[in-house]
Amino acid sequence: MVEKVITLERISLPDFLGVENKNIGRLAKAFPRSKIISRGNQIQVKGATADILKIQDILNSLIAHYHKFGKVTTENVESYIREEETHHLPQSAEEALVYGPRGNVIKAKSVNQRKLVEAVFANDIVFAIGPAGTGKTYIAVALAVRALKNKEVKKIIITRPAVEAGESLGFLPGDLKEKVDPYLRPVYDALDDMVPKEKLRYYLENDSIEIAPLAYMRGRTLHKAFILLDEAQNTTHMQIKMFLTRMGPQSKVIVTGDTTQIDLPNNQHSGLLKAIDLLKDIEGIGLVHLQGKDVVRHRLVKQIVAAYEKNKPE
Repeated sequence: MVEKVITLERISLPDFLGVENKNIGRLAKAFPRSKIISRGNQIQVKGATADILKIQDILNSLIAHYHKFGKVTTENVESYIREEETHHLPQSAEEALVYGPRGNVIKAKSVNQRKLVEAVFANDIVFAIGPAGTGKTYIAVALAVRALKNKEVKKIIITRPAVEAGESLGFLPGDLKEKVDPYLRPVYDALDDMVPKEKLRYYLENDSIEIAPLAYMRGRTLHKAFILLDEAQNTTHMQIKMFLTRMGPQSKVIVTGDTTQIDLPNNQHSGLLKAIDLLKDIEGIGLVHLQGKDVVRHRLVKQIVAAYEKNKPE
């Protein structure tokens, strides 16, 4: 059984919950296998992952409805329940997350990829750690696209630290965007697999999808966003702390990294390792380790990863 807590912010509880919590009671009636409890400005949901996803989607729709109209009725609740029943969502981690523009199905393909999907369903912050080729970034982008398409979030923000194998941005040609884009190419490639080109261009132009270097996150609070920090092994302690504290209400965060490929200067320690150690026991933060057996690239990549894992330096 999975547990999820949703906090109601800037909401009049009587106008949202209804008289004697009738709105929550109606929602609970629609999901008899789950437990939905209202305590103060928090709604606690316990149940199977598939049901929690649906309940969360309905609650997000009701929150948006409240902010637009100032009140939620039982009729509104019933309407959003019916809408959810006709709207396809993955029933489990084995099912499709999104369908690509060429009809390709994007879904978890290994045991630990499925664990990653389940962890994101159940937590608001998830660390996904593993070697190259294990699909951690690809699945993270798919989950973000799914959330945007299902209107669970208003935007996707994908960021990376601009550190790669000792290279310096200052020596690359072009303006800042042209300097940074090569570092973000894997993210663009994943998005190309999942979103039609015209739609992707629209998302990028109106900032529904924002792809930017990590430094651009400083000073921001990111509301109702799906936020992905990729290549997090190349963040410093202060950088990853800055990033994680940008998280606003109704947001999801996935942090991906490969702790065997740290490209920071020798005198700097990876902030990812410190963050995992500090935060691993906090409720609502998940940690998933992907391994060589999860590699979904060419069969030789799996063998290459295995060979390096056997010969780690002492």
